[in-house]
Amino acid sequence: MKNKRLFGVLLTISVFILICPGCYTLKSASIPPELKTINIGFFENNAQLVVSNLSQQFTEALKERIRSTTRLSIVTGEGDARMTGAITDYRIAPISIQATNNNVAPIAGASVLSITVNVKFVYDANKKLDFDQSFTKTMNFTGDISSQEQSLILAINKQLIDDIFNKAFNNW
Repeated sequence: MKNKRLFGVLLTISVFILICPGCYTLKSASIPPELKTINIGFFENNAQLVVSNLSQQFTEALKERIRSTTRLSIVTGEGDARMTGAITDYRIAPISIQATNNNVAPIAGASVLSITVNVKFVYDANKKLDFDQSFTKTMNFTGDISSQEQSLILAINKQLIDDIFNKAFNNW
């Protein structure tokens, strides 16, 4: 019985894909076939609050995402497309206040880390795909930032890169 049900589900999906081939796409399917190379510039940290390794971490993570999930070759010279930008904001702010029992000033109970990256994507063969846009992601945390800052940065970088990747290559 389970095999018949599984067969029915697979058959339905297969028929749907055959009838509506444009309705189903793979992640890299919206990358034009002519687009073979991309130059990824170094994303300088221009935020007022600077974390020394943020630029390097972000740039390398973006390159790795493109390298591992597309057929594109990353080049250092002229590429079919270019992606450049900068980290424009890095901010830590309290989102809730926690009272203390000994009449000392209140302390932050929870805080938020926010990172903003401006990205410019240029593909000379199809200007409709070009964009110049800021992307911001945040993550809440409690306690001291120093013990968790690097893991928060990694998580936010992943979210930012997902959004940038989707904008550049999936046209979402």
